[in-house]
Amino acid sequence: MSNKILKVDNISYSVKGEAGRISILKNISFDVEKHKGLGISGESGSGKTTLGRLIAGILKPSEGRIIFNSSGGFNTKKAKRIQILFQNNGEILNPFRKISDIVDEAISINSGKKDIKEKRIALFNSLNFSKELWNRKGFELSGGEQQRAALARLLAVKPELLILDEPFSAQDPESQLNFLNLFNKIKAEFNITLICIAHNLRILRKLCDEIIIIYKGELVEQGKTEEIFNAPRHPYTKFLLNAEDYNLTYEELKTSF
Repeated sequence: MSNKILKVDNISYSVKGEAGRISILKNISFDVEKHKGLGISGESGSGKTTLGRLIAGILKPSEGRIIFNSSGGFNTKKAKRIQILFQNNGEILNPFRKISDIVDEAISINSGKKDIKEKRIALFNSLNFSKELWNRKGFELSGGEQQRAALARLLAVKPELLILDEPFSAQDPESQLNFLNLFNKIKAEFNITLICIAHNLRILRKLCDEIIIIYKGELVEQGKTEEIFNAPRHPYTKFLLNAEDYNLTYEELKTSF
């Protein structure tokens, strides 16, 4: 597993419902290469975000295992080497604290108190986070500014794997392009592995080396990004791509299972 940072081995996840267990994910397996980008796509309710939370350790699989190949192993005195950027930045940022204080605290957790100011400045500059925003509080920022601040908070602890949960949702095309360029920059500059969860395959094509497709909790296709786009095998993948040369209707999709 030397070139792999993550192995998801036949995991399933279910929750308790009124009529018994409800299956959310079923028998999911895949690997993630170090310093690469993996895209996870599927429609809303397919289980994408649940999968991200399982990888991040927020949830535990009902079956199977997730193996994280950290370069230094897990150290309880250090921040977790897997971080996740949620759709709701409020889960990362305290809206009533100054952004600079939040990031300084995160830097000190991983690196101690030496050179905190210099490290913060370098981090903010890498993320194109304007200096006039450093001392503002979370609630005073726009949605895009909050997202950059949340990224700074996550990157401050030097994760080896960063999970992005629908980072392009509710953004106009210009904002999507700006964040796409930023995430590609992060992957290169921070020597980090990315997992990006998004329903928009066109965006994932510009960010990820490989893509997996989730449909109703099952992994139905996986492969190199260009293979997925140039020769999709599964009817659901073809439906998601919605290309002109695929005339598959949703009714046809349902009858293909």
